[in-house]
Formats: sequence, C-alpha cells, structure tokens
Amino acid sequence: MKRGTTLFLKLAVILIGIPVLALCIYGLPWLANNPVNPDYAHILYPILLGLYVSAIPFYFALYQAFKLLFYIDKNKAFSQNSIKALKNIKYCAITISALYVVILPFVFLVADKDDAPGLIIVGMVPIFASMVIAVFAAVLQMLLKEAIDIKTENELTV
Repeated sequence: MKRGTTLFLKLAVILIGIPVLALCIYGLPWLANNPVNPDYAHILYPILLGLYVSAIPFYFALYQAFKLLFYIDKNKAFSQNSIKALKNIKYCAITISALYVVILPFVFLVADKDDAPGLIIVGMVPIFASMVIAVFAAVLQMLLKEAIDIKTENELTV
C-alpha cells in the first residue's frame, strides 16, 4: 500500500481523537459545573463518569489502529501482531458498548425528568455504533487469520 494512503489514515486517527480529548478536557467539566436543571444534576455524575471511563478504551483502540497502520507501512500487515491489534480493537469496542449500556438507565432517568424521549435513542447510538465496530473488527480478524494460514500453507508447499 502506498505510504500516502496510510499517512492519510494516520492523520484521520489523530483527528478522531482530538475532539474527544477536547470534550473530556473542556466539555464534560463544563457540563458538570453548569447543569441545565440543577434538580437532576446528581444524575449527571454517573453519566459523566461513564463518559470519562469510556475514553480509556477509545484511546487504546485508536492506538491499536495506529499500530495496525504502522504494520501496513512496514509490509507486516499479514502477521500475528495485526491479528492481535484487531482483537484489541474488538475488545475495546465491546467494552465501550458495555459501558454505555451501564450508563443508559441514568440517561433514561434524565430523559424521564426532562420529558425528552429522543434522548434515549441518542443514548443508544454509541452502543450500536461500537457493536458494529466490534463485529467489523472480528470479521477482519478472522479474514486476516485465514489469509495468514493460507500464506503459511503455501510457503510450506513450495
């Protein structure tokens, strides 16, 4: 693969991480200090805690994606390291989804108090998005493992 393509993807990975970092540094503390309705500010704290905790597997998955692109640059895409990186991305996505499932009852309480049923649907989007990423990473992991097995088998027959 051309180096320019992986450079673009590395830049995209970095640009994905910057808004989340800005949200963790500026947005979430501001929301904790300035709740829209002080009556249910105590319900926001578990949600904010869950958002902060979910940032850890998110950045670990971005790091694994960066490593995967590095392996592609070094022509080591078909290696056990790539399979391990995809497996880590899959586990991070499952962890993020599980964290948002834990947060969802608190989102329901906020939506119930604020009479905003659309908030529950918005709260479910990260769950389904991270599960799609987990399934996609699992499929890529299986395909890569099969390709490595075929490559190894072909090298042994020659």
